[in-house]
Amino acid sequence: MQIKKQRESWGSRVGIIMAVAGSAVGLGNFLRFPVQAAQNGGGAFMIPYFISLFLLGIPLVWIEWTLGRFGGGFGHGSAPGAFHSIWRKNRFIKYFGVIGIFGPLIIFIYYTYIESWALAYSVFSLLGKYSSCAGTSSAMQSFLHGFQGLEKNSYFNNMAFAYLFFLITFIANISVIYYGIRGGIERLAKIAMPLLFVCALILMVRVLTLGTPDSTKPSWNIVNGLGFLWNPDLAALGNAKVWLAAAGQVFFTLSVGIGVILTYASYLSRGDDVVLSGLSAVGTNEFAEVILGASIIIPAAFIFFGPLQMQAIAKSGAFDLGFITMPMVLNRIPLSSLFGFLWFFLLFLAGVTSSVSLAQPAVAFLEDEFNINRERAVRIFAIVSFILCQPVIFLLGRGLINELDFWGGTFSLVLFATIETLLFIWVFGMEKAWEEIHTGASLGIPKIYKFIIKYVTPLFLFFILGFWFIQQGIPTILMHNVSAANRPYVLFTRVGLLIIFLVLAFLVKIAWRRKRKAREAFSL
Repeated sequence: MQIKKQRESWGSRVGIIMAVAGSAVGLGNFLRFPVQAAQNGGGAFMIPYFISLFLLGIPLVWIEWTLGRFGGGFGHGSAPGAFHSIWRKNRFIKYFGVIGIFGPLIIFIYYTYIESWALAYSVFSLLGKYSSCAGTSSAMQSFLHGFQGLEKNSYFNNMAFAYLFFLITFIANISVIYYGIRGGIERLAKIAMPLLFVCALILMVRVLTLGTPDSTKPSWNIVNGLGFLWNPDLAALGNAKVWLAAAGQVFFTLSVGIGVILTYASYLSRGDDVVLSGLSAVGTNEFAEVILGASIIIPAAFIFFGPLQMQAIAKSGAFDLGFITMPMVLNRIPLSSLFGFLWFFLLFLAGVTSSVSLAQPAVAFLEDEFNINRERAVRIFAIVSFILCQPVIFLLGRGLINELDFWGGTFSLVLFATIETLLFIWVFGMEKAWEEIHTGASLGIPKIYKFIIKYVTPLFLFFILGFWFIQQGIPTILMHNVSAANRPYVLFTRVGLLIIFLVLAFLVKIAWRRKRKAREAFSL
């Protein structure tokens, strides 16, 4: 029988759907997705993308929602406790759940700083601060590097502005987290998500109505701009790298494998519908990514720079596209300051709804497993995460962000998703899992998904993990793409990450020891 202690709860189903969708709708929807699509076959990329969505993404969403709700019934709001509630006889399974705290914490460390850039640029847009250098990519790159403190130039002599906006962003995140599930995260989601969609829709309409700005180059039009992204290069389907990229994008975009959905679902009651709620969150995210994300940045850049330069822009990476190319594009249209603000404020809203979610697994762990109040848990998280953010800020350009993204935002995601799937399906049992998923559901899942969840999804995960490790994991671990000057910093980062993981594992051990002693004392 489940024993549920008094915990927070969501105010409404809409609230949790908005919060989970907010966690999923992040910078990757508007920056990473269009770049991945443009680099991997255009419209052909969407074939493995949707296959991955239906065979991997949606099953994992249902697994995490159900696993989180089940663990929450025993008073566990984080992965170690949820894993333990599934396999109580195994003494070590809770330590695998540490990944579900470690990954979000590591992503939060660098994601918050990047998020603060978007806030800063939204202000810079209104003030016209970068308008004088938006004529060339080299000038915009110099502006960005000056802001980040990587160089001194006529725009910035130090990184005071960057640090100020980081502090504002960090305090905003902690404030939302401090006010809890209903008063903080849910309230933010209900305000930020509609605002985000309004900004995105305005930008999309403006881009789609640009027509052919340069009459001397009639082929540089919005139709061909959309075609650059959507015309399929079917030859790309024979490349395993494309399938890997598509599956990876599904992982990132749905926030599966991080532990956030699991934590959010732990605040549900047993009768709450996880099937429909999960699908609603997925639908909201896919609309933001496939419809809005694909209709803004790539088509807009194509119109002004043409197909040849667009190839190089697409290969330049998501951050260059967002913070260098897009300001140049928007600077060429009327009301550029307003549209620049909408673009960067959109990125900020997408970032903050994700970052507050990244903090929740660690906060929930402290609350539930150490039985401390939320205010104290948030203070502990704020102090620790603030300290951990400093190397990212002051050693930017030394490879730290790439390293944190690899271990926290890539490796941990795939590994955690694989473990939780095997645990839920093969330890908990498919029949019990199927019944648990449908508890309180108003919508029945097609029975074919019973086979998919049991066999196809785990095999898909092993496929991703194996090929990804060979193609990207080994070169990254061996530091093939790290300069000799940055290798000491990368090694320093890896040692730090190992220490963080071991500390979290030690905290799990202490928490369970305390609980065991409390049970023994109670039995006496």
